[in-house]
Amino acid sequence: MTAEAIEASPRQGVTAAGDRPLRIALLTYKGNPFCGGQGVYVRHLSRELARLGHSVEVIGSQPYPVLDEGEDLAGLTLTELASLDLYRSPDPFRTPKRDEYRDWIDGLEVATMWTGGFPEPLTFSLRARRMLAARRGDFDVVHDNQTLGYGLLGGPRAIGAPLVTTIHHPITVDRQLELDAAADWKRRASVRRWYAFTRMQKRVARRLPSVLTVSGTSRQEIVEHLGVRDDRIRVVHIGADTDLWSPDQAVAEVPGRIVTTSSADVPLKGLIHLIEALAKLRTENPDAHLVVVGKRAEDGPVAAAIERYGLAGAVEFVKGISDAELVDLVRSAQVSCVPSLYEGFSLPAAEAMATGTALVATTGGAIPEVAGADGETCLAVPPGDASALAAALGRVLGDPVLRARLGGAGRARVLERFTWAKAAQGTAELYREAVARQGAGARR
Repeated sequence: MTAEAIEASPRQGVTAAGDRPLRIALLTYKGNPFCGGQGVYVRHLSRELARLGHSVEVIGSQPYPVLDEGEDLAGLTLTELASLDLYRSPDPFRTPKRDEYRDWIDGLEVATMWTGGFPEPLTFSLRARRMLAARRGDFDVVHDNQTLGYGLLGGPRAIGAPLVTTIHHPITVDRQLELDAAADWKRRASVRRWYAFTRMQKRVARRLPSVLTVSGTSRQEIVEHLGVRDDRIRVVHIGADTDLWSPDQAVAEVPGRIVTTSSADVPLKGLIHLIEALAKLRTENPDAHLVVVGKRAEDGPVAAAIERYGLAGAVEFVKGISDAELVDLVRSAQVSCVPSLYEGFSLPAAEAMATGTALVATTGGAIPEVAGADGETCLAVPPGDASALAAALGRVLGDPVLRARLGGAGRARVLERFTWAKAAQGTAELYREAVARQGAGARR
């Protein structure tokens, strides 16, 4: 099927004649799309589920989810389930005032932070359990977006409806990469304390009746790292908003521009290797420069590398821009880059491809499932190899014919495989299976 035919295809709903729309509680302990992929997932999935006719109540904690609005989204609502917001800007790791404490869960949240741990998955799950129990009968299905907290165990008797859980990828992968990159025992001890919640997530995951994940690679990682039975896991690919992320010939390419997305300066994202690649690349192409969509770290390995290679004028960080501005930024690039050591899916790859921008990406984790074959829809390089990354970027920057070919093929791949409408259809099918399974159990 051609890209034009794919774009012209009407959206197909999952609600067949006789199937009533579902009432869905979509839980997310950290839902702002500017915080990373989980927030993007909630925003776009909730919109497409509502467009299918379902009632979707997103229940989220700070930073609160950002949801789309429109006449066709009357069934989409947001309920704020407040935490103490201990990691907010500009005063992260703050100590709350006495009058901010409401109950024992707040005390647990602060105590966990004080001991170096990350409390939000556990404390959000406990608050969500209390809310759902009080509202028993309001929902047909509860969908947890990778909280994996103890509070969500117990089945419909505890939370009032069958549970479906999305695991984008096991956070144990992030933990191991940070331990591998730790400079000394003190840093390793700090990493272990912070990621202590992954022990809870592993225990919870093994008891889940229905797990949804976003790629075949993540499915295998969930089996190996979390011990979840393979027959309980379903892959539903996510994707790009192909109406928003689309080519626009009116946006001029900026010579030498490379764009990447990195929400945090952590080893997993591989930004340090892209900085090293840029330094190599600029010895032959002085126009090469990098725009990073994400917050600039004032210190840390990336900041040190920028200073070490004298790249202060060649690396720009942008944050808080609108969707339209972000899309135009990617359109203006001659190449988009995903340098991650590991990804459970890679929304930035799908979104860049949807704009028709040529992609250079590593083969870390599930990225090849999204980006496709080397030389056909992208140029692929081994993760962590700055020299290979520099060579691939230089090749794309120097060859307009290659850029056009990769960009066109990338757009067609996304339209065929990775759209939010398809993701919503597959997710709703899993909801119905969970509801039917619960109904069958109740009749026994």
